[in-house]
Amino acid sequence: MPSRDFSLYGAVDLGAVQAASKQRQERQARAAQAGDGGAAPAPAGGAAAGPAVVDVTDQTFNTEVVERSQSVPVLVDFWAEWCGPCKQLGPILEKLAGEAAGRWVLAKVDIDSNPQLAAYMQQMGVRGIPFVAAVVQGQLLPFLNGAAPEAQVRQAIDQLFEALVKEGLIAETPGAGEVPAAEAAAAADSLYGPAEDALRAGDLDAAATAFDEILAANPTDAEAKRGIALVGLSRRVQELDARRALEDAEVKPADAKAQADAADVEMVSGQVDAAFARLVATVRRTSGDDRELARKHLLSLFEVLPPDDPRVAKGRRSLQSALF
Repeated sequence: MPSRDFSLYGAVDLGAVQAASKQRQERQARAAQAGDGGAAPAPAGGAAAGPAVVDVTDQTFNTEVVERSQSVPVLVDFWAEWCGPCKQLGPILEKLAGEAAGRWVLAKVDIDSNPQLAAYMQQMGVRGIPFVAAVVQGQLLPFLNGAAPEAQVRQAIDQLFEALVKEGLIAETPGAGEVPAAEAAAAADSLYGPAEDALRAGDLDAAATAFDEILAANPTDAEAKRGIALVGLSRRVQELDARRALEDAEVKPADAKAQADAADVEMVSGQVDAAFARLVATVRRTSGDDRELARKHLLSLFEVLPPDDPRVAKGRRSLQSALF
């Protein structure tokens, strides 16, 4: 997937997909832990447990990538220390590899230190980095060329695995029915599924209605509250020109509304820490109504994430420091 300009519609849609999928994964993980005494579930697809990220050299590529790919797909990240976009994409890939829990492995290749692999990359017709290849059962498939926001990378990986399953190159990921406490997970999916499906389809009105119905039955439902917060965020960004919002915030550091809009754009593109830091800085440099606007907006963004998310805890501490 080549690097491209930030797409507002895609960002809202992908942000909703990402959050809905994460909610479902969290429920299944909690159900699995409840059913097996807290033991971590086995990696999907039968992959052996091992490191999510490995550094690969000319000498270890065959073992760490080609041979490993016979049992689990390997994404190979070709990068270099001098490459700015590589430093944007690398942490995203490492984060997603950790979340994958063994479904795939990330192999990192420093092209400056590994001339043979760098030459091989050039032989494939690749002239720039970052470049990511997928290796499955010994077959190398060009995958990503250029950096992209986390939501786009996440979607590209999901699409890759859908294609691999369709082509019969990998087995389908085990469903919720094959993990402990599946009945609890299935019940949760039945409750939240319609709302999350509406988010995936980009139907924000239907998603809001579904979450509101859950809250009507249980006003303390935390996941439904998160869903409502996500719908609100998506609606706000849908009305923005994302590029213009970021540019306006750059030239108007004391404009609380401009900073709030830019923070929304950063949130849906996966830059959570940056969004929180932007609004904390706005609280510090403003006063009166502007300061209150920034404070309340930051609190609304906290609600999109689980309360135990470490980024929320860090953001709350930073806000407290900025206020007092």
